[in-house]
Amino acid sequence: MSRYVNLAGMAFGLAATAIWGGMYVVSKIVLDVVPPFTLLSLRLMIAVVLLAAVNAVLGGEWPRGRAAVRLLAVGMLGFGLSVGMQFVGTRLSTAANGALVTSASPAFIVLFAYLLLNEPITRQRLAALALATLGAVSVALGNTGGTAPSATLSGNLALLVAAVTWALYSVLVKQAAASHAVLAVSLYAMAGGLLVTLVAAPFELAAIPLGRITLDVIWGVLYLGIASTALAMYLWNKALALLDAGVVSLLFFAQPVVGALLGRIFLHEPLGPAFYIGGALILAGVGLVSVRQAQRATQGEVTT
Repeated sequence: MSRYVNLAGMAFGLAATAIWGGMYVVSKIVLDVVPPFTLLSLRLMIAVVLLAAVNAVLGGEWPRGRAAVRLLAVGMLGFGLSVGMQFVGTRLSTAANGALVTSASPAFIVLFAYLLLNEPITRQRLAALALATLGAVSVALGNTGGTAPSATLSGNLALLVAAVTWALYSVLVKQAAASHAVLAVSLYAMAGGLLVTLVAAPFELAAIPLGRITLDVIWGVLYLGIASTALAMYLWNKALALLDAGVVSLLFFAQPVVGALLGRIFLHEPLGPAFYIGGALILAGVGLVSVRQAQRATQGEVTT
């Protein structure tokens, strides 16, 4: 793997997680008006239309038959279940608690990558994962003054389901990207998720009606559809295609830092000393694996 490819993969992954950090703040605002699966349906509709148009203009790949079914199924897992549960958990908690998903998901990515892709679990990865996990927990708990998160039990369970299924989705995407263009994988995965959310949304709206739609809500939905879904998901999938899934998983830890900072700015959620300690630990963890990955790239190796 060349140094350029390594740096590009790192940049793609960090850009995606930075965008998702802002997603929690925007989601918290929009979810006060639009219920979770309805919002996810709107988000996926926007992304599917946008990526389909880009794929058509570029003359991209359009998988068919069993390949299409497999990609749709991956999307049902990643978007229909994982992101849906992520929205539910965020709605029942705070932006900081939503960011807690990141403290568990990377560990599951490393595990699934080992089981399904035979990626090694090295001492460097374990050390980096431990540092970044401690940092993510510190950031999230620091936003509540160092006390336990105030989410309900159902919200915590939703976040746990989101963490596990997102990890499995990420590893399956890496598998798919070995045989298909990343743009096609992203498009079909989102379409698969949309099939699930379109079934759930009408039942949800029957129980939870829409609130007052304002211009801010409309802009929020557009941000979630274009930036947080179409753009960020493509960047994340591209990073998975270029790097080991275990390496990409550590880039996910940039998300709680951005989420907490934006939560402070826009939602006035407090930041304590634990935030800065956690941020430093996350940087140390990501830096450890980044340096090691760069060394391997220079030597012409792939694994860390």
